[in-house]
Amino acid sequence: SISARQWASTAAAVSSRATAAGVGGDSPAASSASLKLRASRARDSLVRYAGASGDFNAIHYRDDIARSVGLPGVLAHGMLTMGFAVQPVVDWAGDPGRVVDYQVRFTRPVVVDPELGAVVSVVAKVGQLDAEARVARVDLTVKVGEETVLGKAQVRVSLG
Repeated sequence: SISARQWASTAAAVSSRATAAGVGGDSPAASSASLKLRASRARDSLVRYAGASGDFNAIHYRDDIARSVGLPGVLAHGMLTMGFAVQPVVDWAGDPGRVVDYQVRFTRPVVVDPELGAVVSVVAKVGQLDAEARVARVDLTVKVGEETVLGKAQVRVSLG
């Protein structure tokens, strides 16, 4: 257990660390990351994720099947998108075990073009520091182009 003064010092250090790590600060643009899925690597990643997750629905790797059910093309797995989006926060926290809660609302699918792949942009910003609970809430903005693909994305991180 740490004292209130130690906690205040820790919270200030976390705030400084967040800004230095590109998480937080006044400008969301200063805290962003992008995943560029190149076409061949993107499709390989989708198939590998299907194997790891056990979700072999063909809409995640076959354009003909995706289009036959009315989709614009192959879709990235929602959980893969969710996992990618939280990675900058995990890197900032230094330990995946510090993520104590993570919730999103899936708002749009990520279509993975067979030639261009997909670019998913993540902006992470510390939305709240709770000194008593020793938890930071990190708000994520996750987009493909100008469209939000994960809404109300929030991560709660234990600060120790």
